[in-house]
Amino acid sequence: MSISSDIYAAEILNNVSIQFNRYFSIFIFLFGTIGNILNCCVLSRPTLRINPCAYLFLISSIANMISITCGLTTRILAGWNIDLTNTNSLSCKIRAFIMFVSRTIAFWLIAYATIDRWFSSCSQYQRRQMSSLKNAQRGTIIIIILSILLYCQIIYCYDANMITAPLPCYGKTVACRLSTDITYACLTVLCPLLIMFIFGLMTISNIRETYSITPSKRRVLKENNEKKKTLSLTIAQRERWKRIDRYLRHVLFVQIILLTIFTLPQVIEKFYTTLTM
Repeated sequence: MSISSDIYAAEILNNVSIQFNRYFSIFIFLFGTIGNILNCCVLSRPTLRINPCAYLFLISSIANMISITCGLTTRILAGWNIDLTNTNSLSCKIRAFIMFVSRTIAFWLIAYATIDRWFSSCSQYQRRQMSSLKNAQRGTIIIIILSILLYCQIIYCYDANMITAPLPCYGKTVACRLSTDITYACLTVLCPLLIMFIFGLMTISNIRETYSITPSKRRVLKENNEKKKTLSLTIAQRERWKRIDRYLRHVLFVQIILLTIFTLPQVIEKFYTTLTM
């Protein structure tokens, strides 16, 4: 009697999983794609295009869109048992490689945006100069190259038709699974989140320090900084850039909170899968 009830429960869970992949994945795909497209439209406006933080958000949104397209389209197709990545080795490798690399790029760009906001909030002129579009572009290129190198092993490690693995498209050896899962959990998720948290707190500390400065000291600092600037901006322009910076800072903090909430369960699942192999 217990065996039949276990089989019945397993069938129910399997059916729920199939329905989830069919319909809820479509909702996530549409919601994520539309959201990232809107991000790209807003952040590519001329007024934001030269802002380093906006640039990092823009490239991160593009990377997220690539990750959603590669990750969720196959999950949706799996609901109708037509996922080629489960049976075709080449499509399995390409899908896994693109998905892991794009996710890593997106996470580290947000982490770099947090560092950029910290530079921008510093009272020292030299540190504020580090927040520039040129540095953001250089950092983006470095992050893309390192992300590609980090997951080169997937071309060898991943294979389709894996019967003993948690998924049909997965690492073909225990060493490959350990390497990929630990790399993803630590270097793709935990390290960027830790950097976001640390530099987010440091940014808040800088903002509080700025507001705690007496008006006379603030005026002296402002005059000294103005002398060092090579381009003179009008008061209206400076106020507009301050509003943009505040807006981007708020967006960044909200994104950090959401990333932490929605990715930590996946990290825990990865560690659990790795430790129970």
